[in-house]
Amino acid sequence: MAKRHLVVILTEPTQGQETQFNDYYENVHLEEVLATTHLQTAQRFKLVDQAGEPCPLPYLAVYEAEADDPAERHRRVRQREHARAHDLGDDVDRGVGDAAAL
Repeated sequence: MAKRHLVVILTEPTQGQETQFNDYYENVHLEEVLATTHLQTAQRFKLVDQAGEPCPLPYLAVYEAEADDPAERHRRVRQREHARAHDLGDDVDRGVGDAAAL
């Protein structure tokens, strides 16, 4: 039986490209990910305040999925993301980031 998992991705736009980054993420990326993967929901957040060590990645995307093996699901999502990045080239700022499956 599949279990519910979260895929959590922290990102940072390229310096000076935050508007382009946000436009791509909000108007293309989230819907594209949901359409091309088995992820079920997507939410996006921006860090507005913090305590302790500064966080260099101020954007958080949380995707919900059901899978027997979250590591395998995460691997497939990263493969599709790599393919999309290759297709888009350097015309769209996708920022930098890191991801984890929980």
